[in-house]
Amino acid sequence: MTTGRRAEYAQATQDAIRAAARELFLTNGYFATRVEDIARTARVAPATVYAVGGGKNGLLRDLIETTTQSPANTDLLAHLKAIDDPRALIEAIVDVSAGKFADWSPLLRQVYAVAPQEPTVRESLDLAHASLRNGLAVTARRLAALGALRPGVNVTGATDILWFHLSNAAYFSLTDDLSWPLPRARQWLTERLTSALLSP
Repeated sequence: MTTGRRAEYAQATQDAIRAAARELFLTNGYFATRVEDIARTARVAPATVYAVGGGKNGLLRDLIETTTQSPANTDLLAHLKAIDDPRALIEAIVDVSAGKFADWSPLLRQVYAVAPQEPTVRESLDLAHASLRNGLAVTARRLAALGALRPGVNVTGATDILWFHLSNAAYFSLTDDLSWPLPRARQWLTERLTSALLSP
C-alpha cells in the first residue's frame, strides 16, 4: 500500500469513528455508549477506536473541537461581522445558538450532569463554552461598531448579557424547567436581548 493510500485509509477510518461516535452519543447518550458500540458502527476493532480516537473521552473532545474549528463555524463568524442591522444581528445570533442547542442538547444534558466529577469531560465542556462565548463577543463587538449598544453597555457587558440569555444553561431553563418549545424561547430571547442591548 502506498503512502498516499495509507493516508487516505487512515483519514477514512478516523472519519468513520468520529461519525459513529457522534451518532451514538446523540442517539444513546454518552454514558450508555460503549467503545465496542462505536467500533461496531464504524466497522473497526475496539483497539482502533482507542488508538485513533482516544476512546470516548478523546472522541467527545474531538467532536467539539472539530465543530468549533470547522469552516462552517468560521463562515458563521464572518457572517455575523458583516451584518449591518443591529436587530437582524440579534436575530441571527439567537437563531444560531438555538440551532446549535437543538442539535447538541441530548448530549449536553449528560455532559452537564457528569462534568463536575469528570475532569476530561469538563475540559470538553469548557471548549464548547469558549467557542460560544467567542461568537457572542463577536456579536457584541459588531453591535458596538454599529453604535447600537444602549448607553452604559460596553462590549464586555454586552457579551455577558448575551451569555446570560444564550448559554446552554439558559436554554435548559427555558425548555426543560419551563417546558417552552424552542420557537417560543427563540422569540422571547430575541425580544429580551433587543430590549437589553439596543438603544431605544
